[in-house]
Amino acid sequence: MLKKIAIIFIILILLFFLPHSSKIKTRDISSTWWQFQSIDTMKYSRDLARERHSDSSFDKIINQQVKDIADTGATHIAIATPYDEEFFPMLQKWVAAARQNNLKIWFRGNFSGWEGWFDYDKISRSKHLEMTKKFIADHKDIFQDGDVFTACPECENGGPGDPRHNGDAEGHRQFLIDEYKITKQEFDRIGKKVASNYNSMNGDVAKVVMDKKTTAALDGIVTIDHYVATPEKLIDDVKALAESSGGKIVLGEFGVPIPDLNGQMTEYEQAQWLNRLFSLLINEQSIYGVSYWTNVGSSTALWDESGEAALAVNTIKSFYKPTILSGIIKDTSGSPIASARINLGNRVYYSDSNGHFQIPSSNNSEMINVNAASYFDQSITLSTAEAKIVLVKKSENYWYKIRKIFKNTLSF
Repeated sequence: MLKKIAIIFIILILLFFLPHSSKIKTRDISSTWWQFQSIDTMKYSRDLARERHSDSSFDKIINQQVKDIADTGATHIAIATPYDEEFFPMLQKWVAAARQNNLKIWFRGNFSGWEGWFDYDKISRSKHLEMTKKFIADHKDIFQDGDVFTACPECENGGPGDPRHNGDAEGHRQFLIDEYKITKQEFDRIGKKVASNYNSMNGDVAKVVMDKKTTAALDGIVTIDHYVATPEKLIDDVKALAESSGGKIVLGEFGVPIPDLNGQMTEYEQAQWLNRLFSLLINEQSIYGVSYWTNVGSSTALWDESGEAALAVNTIKSFYKPTILSGIIKDTSGSPIASARINLGNRVYYSDSNGHFQIPSSNNSEMINVNAASYFDQSITLSTAEAKIVLVKKSENYWYKIRKIFKNTLSF
């Protein structure tokens, strides 16, 4: 008799501690608004790539700029150093500084011949494809999982020209698709999980080129370099492009002030404009990632030449490093619920395999709705303290009731 009781007791313990379902697929939890959030360094990483090539003092500037970007909470740094062998030593310096500061990289250079940078001879589409494949194969060690590689940013500025004017929109589309196929194959071959479908382009070019068929061929990402007068205009443009393309949008370049669009701005006005924009962006579901242009050296700069931060740096930091609200979701038997859906405004998050979740917040409290298959929904207000959320089953089977009884007995 005692032996039978012991066996039953062991079974009950196992039932209590086993997850409620082994079939539920878990998902990543998030502590940022976007999985990709970057700041661009073009004015230094590309424009000065030849001029400062042999200047050892430039290393200190690189290291400081990269550190400043990392401190904002950026996940990536956009490096625009050309892919020609002449510039590879300079690219290595930027890459080393990024890795030292735990940043992933958006490789956003190009071969100089595409646009005729640094007096290089122009190259054709077929030559560009050939050189791209070779670059990845020859320099596989500079890449890490989580990086992004764009072979031809703003491709319309070189090669055969702008598809809005040259009558070759279809050829342009096919070139982007061919670039993606080659880069994707090469990264698979070298065993690196690097995204290569961030084909940044002028927003008006995207309207012409990125139809639903092309967007699907690029795995659903549309990347635009887009400057506008108001935050509301940018949001409207993003929504329209997401609808027409069927894709998710990456803001590959954005920033203020652009004098012709925004006039002159004080530091305070720049910060306020960006605060308004980011406040709108966090509620726009079609936004996949963002990259601010640029860190230093332009009218939109976040730091001056001496490294002094503008007020806008704190604005970006407040969105790149948001308040994190967290909690755990269980059922009434005490078992964690994996992949429970957490709705925050227009955004959706999920609990991990242990029922834990993290969500970014622009406040110290948020109203969320939690739901999972076969459970009743629950709406609660999250605060900075870790929330403990218990979902009630719509229907309890025999084993679930035993688990619940056992939990209540332990609690007693």
